[in-house]
Amino acid sequence: MLSEFILNFKSCLLSTLTKENLPFSSYAPFICYNHCYYIFISDIAKHSKNLKNNPHLSLFFIEDESMCENIFARKRVQLDAKAQLINKESETFSTVIKLFEEQHGATVNILKKMSDFKLFEITPSSGEAVFGFGKAYNVGGKHCNELLQREGVKGHQSK
Repeated sequence: MLSEFILNFKSCLLSTLTKENLPFSSYAPFICYNHCYYIFISDIAKHSKNLKNNPHLSLFFIEDESMCENIFARKRVQLDAKAQLINKESETFSTVIKLFEEQHGATVNILKKMSDFKLFEITPSSGEAVFGFGKAYNVGGKHCNELLQREGVKGHQSK
């Protein structure tokens, strides 16, 4: 359920931290490869600067409002993660950038020629997923791709 939900997205929301430790929200196209997420972003972008100062971030995937059954129960996944810059000369860069081109088209071919665009590998460590009322899970497991039943949490209570 988790992987199927995330694979419906071409981009994800990012929450990074500024030098002042203030949250900054943005988005970036991404791909999944080898249990990690990859984003290809410009050094000019604030989220890129934030990741270079503090590699901790949160990824967020949320169901489109126009597609949801109930606005209070939009399906969503949040992942706590750590980013690492990938060297342009590495095998990982070559492999992942080809996948970016396949999934996101010709624009990637233009962007990869620009010196300010950098590839970040994002490794999730934990998270949570909600797939409707009463369907909330922790995200964990070896590759942080498993839905785990929440322990010791009571469901919604009426007064």
